[in-house]
Amino acid sequence: MSERTIHILLAEDERTLAMIIKDTLDGQGFHVTVASDGEEALRLYTADKPDVLVADVMMPRLDGFELVRRIRKHDQQTPVIFLTARSAVNDVVHGFEMGANDYLKKPFGMQELIVRIKALLGRACTVAPQPEQATRFTIGQYLFDSVLQRLTHVPTGNRAELSYRESEILRHLCLHPSEVVTSQSLLLELWGDDSFFNNKSLHVFITKLRHRLAQDHSLRIVNVRGIGYKLINGE
Repeated sequence: MSERTIHILLAEDERTLAMIIKDTLDGQGFHVTVASDGEEALRLYTADKPDVLVADVMMPRLDGFELVRRIRKHDQQTPVIFLTARSAVNDVVHGFEMGANDYLKKPFGMQELIVRIKALLGRACTVAPQPEQATRFTIGQYLFDSVLQRLTHVPTGNRAELSYRESEILRHLCLHPSEVVTSQSLLLELWGDDSFFNNKSLHVFITKLRHRLAQDHSLRIVNVRGIGYKLINGE
């Protein structure tokens, strides 16, 4: 029996670039569907459930950030690559926060895009979900639901909607209370590599989580220099 053809949804409003990417990927044996704006991409994603989403950040009707944010409410598994002409650190971090797995800065080489798609597909196929792991936690004065990506401060009833990466980082810390979770393990699982730049992004998310938990003064996310982080309650 032959291998299933990989379906890629390409959301790109620059028609010439979209056709170049489609023709190249089709020639590599992928099946590519093209959407010319974010709303069309969301419709096609919902209807076809592609194996990979490659999305431009700046698109009409719905930009790439909002497109992926909506997708990640229901799907944390499908690999996403952002194409962007914007390379400011805040823009890239924001893309990762919305749930992207990788990004390419325009202009880029087609071979680089192909390599990154294959790398993400390899990780998606080899990393199996772990449904036996807990998804709801009591953390001091907070209730945390990692499926809903929601953090509730019980005394006040205040709720915070977490991004995908915030939720996953906090879930890993909750699974190992008062134990060190290495930066490398978080980076490899959530970013796909432990590069210096991604390590800086991880630190940004840790800082955000500290602010999220600030209403309970007994809770701390401690930086274990050169190794990782641990969640401490009342020590």
